[in-house]
Amino acid sequence: MREGGKMLAFVLNQMKKQSASGQTPIEMALIAKNELKKLGGEPAFLGFQGFPSIICISVNNQVQHSIPTDTPLKNGDVVNYDFGVKYRGMVTDGGITIAVGGQTTKDTRRLINGTETALMDGISKVKSGAYIGDISSAIETQLKKHQLGIVQELVGHGVGYQLHEEPEIPNYGRAGRGEVLVSGMTIAIEPIANLGGHRIVGDIDGWTLWTEDGSYSAQFEHTVLVTDTGYEILTSL
Repeated sequence: MREGGKMLAFVLNQMKKQSASGQTPIEMALIAKNELKKLGGEPAFLGFQGFPSIICISVNNQVQHSIPTDTPLKNGDVVNYDFGVKYRGMVTDGGITIAVGGQTTKDTRRLINGTETALMDGISKVKSGAYIGDISSAIETQLKKHQLGIVQELVGHGVGYQLHEEPEIPNYGRAGRGEVLVSGMTIAIEPIANLGGHRIVGDIDGWTLWTEDGSYSAQFEHTVLVTDTGYEILTSL
């Protein structure tokens, strides 16, 4: 998982570097495919419950699970890359959100920075003996501080032998509640937040989720190993 996680981090970093106005999500997905192939990993999303692409690329008011399209990106678009890697039978899961061309508004900065900060605050609570609720509460506190809508239907999760394993890790909750973390567990923590309300709606494609009110959405995600004294982020360079 450490090796696969570094592959995942490298690919996401390439996506960030190569995102540009005029590129389409389909073209970006091809970049991810080629980079991962060179590294020797396999895409964990392709074919998962029938998903047709190797990566989820959600743009602006798309929330999650979005199938890459041929609509060109524009400067200022808020783009989430959610990616999974399988290596030697083990799975890691991670995601980043970027603004194309580095062009942001006050609101999109609040969305992107607030969601990423929430991820790191959640991760900071991870250690053997901590509760899932400790993570959830830390994430919720940060997202509320940034006045963001917290998507309730989508949660973090265990990951390793499969893409989605127990336990579920909501992005809201009370400290001291829920399952107790144990050293050696691997979990994917992923705050998902909207600039507007928390409600989402599904697309007729059966995959893509949208914000109900049309507001922009963001997600950040790391796969994390629980240790006796804290944590190790497996999906960072």
